[in-house]
Amino acid sequence: MSAIEALYIFDEHNTLLLEHVYRSRPLEAKVLLPLYLSHSSPRPSLIYLPNTNPSTLVYSIIQDQLLFLSPCSTDTEPLQVLEFLHRVADALEDFLGSPLLASKIETSYDVVAQLLNEMCDGGLVSCTEPNALRDVVEAPSWMNKLLGGVGLPSTTPSSLTPSNSSSFNLSRPQLPRPTSNTLSSVPWRRANVRHTSNELYVDIVETLHITLAPSGRPLSALAHGTIAFTAKVSGIPELLLYLSCPGGIANTIALPVFHPCVRLARWRERPGEFSFVPPDGRFVLAGYEVDLLGGDYLSSFTKESKANSQPRLNIPARATVTTSLGPQGAEFEVKLLLSPRFKNASSSSSASSSSSFPRATGLGTRSGSAFSSAGTTSQPSIDEVVVHVPLPVSVRNVADLRVSRGEATYAPGDVGIEWRISSREVSALMASSHGGSIEATATLRGTVIGTSTDDDSSENPSTSLSMPNPYDYNDDEPTPYQSSELLPKPQDERSLQQHNARKVKMNKVLMPSCATVSFSVKGWLPSGIKVESLNVDQKRSKGLGAGVQPYKGVKYLCVSRRGIEGRC
Repeated sequence: MSAIEALYIFDEHNTLLLEHVYRSRPLEAKVLLPLYLSHSSPRPSLIYLPNTNPSTLVYSIIQDQLLFLSPCSTDTEPLQVLEFLHRVADALEDFLGSPLLASKIETSYDVVAQLLNEMCDGGLVSCTEPNALRDVVEAPSWMNKLLGGVGLPSTTPSSLTPSNSSSFNLSRPQLPRPTSNTLSSVPWRRANVRHTSNELYVDIVETLHITLAPSGRPLSALAHGTIAFTAKVSGIPELLLYLSCPGGIANTIALPVFHPCVRLARWRERPGEFSFVPPDGRFVLAGYEVDLLGGDYLSSFTKESKANSQPRLNIPARATVTTSLGPQGAEFEVKLLLSPRFKNASSSSSASSSSSFPRATGLGTRSGSAFSSAGTTSQPSIDEVVVHVPLPVSVRNVADLRVSRGEATYAPGDVGIEWRISSREVSALMASSHGGSIEATATLRGTVIGTSTDDDSSENPSTSLSMPNPYDYNDDEPTPYQSSELLPKPQDERSLQQHNARKVKMNKVLMPSCATVSFSVKGWLPSGIKVESLNVDQKRSKGLGAGVQPYKGVKYLCVSRRGIEGRC
């Protein structure tokens, strides 16, 4: 069975913050860190150290610039150790606050010690659920710190200094064990949960990853979804959540992952139905992946396929790149295309818009949620449009950078151009697109300058652009004063074409190869998944109260973080 031997936490300066040993005699932190740093960056999450005695595997994650290391000298399950490190980081954020800083760990060693001992006992992972840890770990509060600072006893006995010992032991603190009355019958839910306002929120977030060929044909299109659930309901509620989509949940969702509270047997029998007892607070109910092109898309690349048989993607924003423009091929143009379906809803219309769900289901929009109230399923809105144009390292500068909308920023030495269009400019751009029937377009244009310092004469002296000396003269053929013959003579057309052709060939390596688009769309999901209903089973629920109907709300959000890539 996989076992955790030790856990080391280092700050951003590689200074040891915490060293916690569970079992065996693993490598010390001062010995392990140099061996880990000896590998070149980026370092993988699993590194094998064959020169140690015994040979050691090092598991690592980085959370908020803090380095978590766990050595292991025996055969283990890699995913279990890595998942344990992520659970430790999440638990520390839950108890100490986000972001996770070194100062928070240094000032809360008592809480950290309790968490590490409850999450892993003798090297075996035991309890990692936040709700269950809340029942057994004494979380710090401002009142306890105030009373402790003036020398008065706090509301609960401190686990930092037991009564029979004055020394602090990080590995084995004396913890006040909870009684059976305070423990919950559900491992992932706290006991005796009470809320004055009963609320249930569903937030479905999908992240787009689409790659488009120069012709505009999609090469790949994936959407990674996350169902975030917030339960603020008293007692132990039994919930039923129903999802639907045009092609069927079973044919749409791939690689699903679930929270332990989900009953898998119900999902296998009826895909799209969630039966679960939720933890208290916010948690991730499920995750999934959707192939927007379908499983038979590869067959469309054959010669027998027809153009109309290809799938059509509804992409909110995309970018096309045209390179080698101008007489010397030093200019490029990036064109941003916005779908007319995703017009920005005004604040007045979004505030007065009703929910897209039937009133009988009890689902509605909500204020004060994690997302803004703007954008609904009937009128989705696109915001935060950013186009990133990566440039080759040989580009020294970009001259004459101009945009039709928004603001583009570039400084010599940057890895690319960042083009931002505000929500107000997106709304104005949508309104100016011929009644909203065609895509709204914005352009960016610039001229690249390479790092080469060679002049034209060094390329080919025989065909270089020569400038005659205006002070040379011939006595046999006198030239009138200020004659046009004293001015530089233009080269013949053939030499000029050859020169421009060489310049186009040289500037081709300076052109951008793609452009990526980032945005967020509220009220729309690319997979088409919707929440049909969210019900509370009153017969199987406990402690909710007769006749109590929790308020239910749902939000949809599509996010692209440089996920729409247009190649050229």
